[in-house]
Amino acid sequence: MAILLTKRLFVLSNILAFILFMQGIALAAPVQLNTNSSILVAKTIKATSDSNSISEINLTPQQRQQLQGIRQRRNKEIQAVLNSSQRAQLARNLRAGNDINQALKKLNLQPEQQELVDAIQKFTNLKMKAILSRYLLKVNQK
Repeated sequence: MAILLTKRLFVLSNILAFILFMQGIALAAPVQLNTNSSILVAKTIKATSDSNSISEINLTPQQRQQLQGIRQRRNKEIQAVLNSSQRAQLARNLRAGNDINQALKKLNLQPEQQELVDAIQKFTNLKMKAILSRYLLKVNQK
């Protein structure tokens, strides 16, 4: 009986420690490796909705596939936040030629939905920056 209590306390203390340390990890600032590459990444990320800007970069097929997967996941997560009428309106906006940001702005999202969509987009941008920064590091090393 004492062994089970010890195991449970150990597991709970590890979970508590993990939760406490995760806040510090999430707030940790990334290391600046090369300021020029970070500017290029920022410019590239800002234009991610424009497919021509990414096609100008010589990404490997694997990197292109990763970026496409990230965008598809973003779209699924955003659609999960929207109700059926908002999803239909978003589809109409996208078919009308709007990019994802413009299409989302035209929706009348509730504040909670807007916060979730913003968080999804920020997380997506971070993932894309990671892929593009790895690409730029390889290019700079050559």
